[in-house]
Amino acid sequence: MSSKPVLHYVNARGKMECIRWLLAAAGVEFEEKFIETSEDLEKLRKDGKLMFEQVPMVEIDGMTLVQTRAILNYIATKYDLSGKDMKERALIDMYTEGIIDLGDMIMQLVLCPPDEKQAKISLIKDRTKNRYLPAFEKVLKSHGQDYLVGNRLSRVDIHLLELLLYVEEIDSSLLAPFPLLQALKSRLSSLPNVKKFLQPGSQRKPPTDEKTIEKARKVFKFK
Repeated sequence: MSSKPVLHYVNARGKMECIRWLLAAAGVEFEEKFIETSEDLEKLRKDGKLMFEQVPMVEIDGMTLVQTRAILNYIATKYDLSGKDMKERALIDMYTEGIIDLGDMIMQLVLCPPDEKQAKISLIKDRTKNRYLPAFEKVLKSHGQDYLVGNRLSRVDIHLLELLLYVEEIDSSLLAPFPLLQALKSRLSSLPNVKKFLQPGSQRKPPTDEKTIEKARKVFKFK
């Protein structure tokens, strides 16, 4: 087994991208083994690598881990990105769940039927500017610190940065009413490991296009 974490997924964002982000922010080099065909996926299943017969899957520290949240929790704990005590971890988990709620809406947009897409985008914009971003702006305003929890970098800052970049892909003006989030985005983007990951040629994946969706359909056999 490689000394570096090995990530098994398709060559796309999907449920693996937040794992890539967290490893990169922690300064951890990782390898990727892309699942190119349905046969590749079936082999992982037959080899007993996928406990619930699905990916993402990460090989790390002699373990074979599945389930996105479990993988993220392990990485965050290993690299001291999960808070200093139970109360901080509770806040980090709570904020992360909110990020996942909006992030899942954005992720599912690529699979939305064309005749439903505009309505879905409108809903995402509404939830972004009226529910989720105001909540995080309020957190930053409440304590006046540079990070969301404990005045130091944690996994939730990285998850939020990833989300803010996705929001900007939909409509860059959505961040305009939130100066503290804009400042957080700028601050996090300047961290050396994050800055490196944001550069062209990194293992960060581009927005999902139709070609990527069609390939994923064939691998995962969904309609």
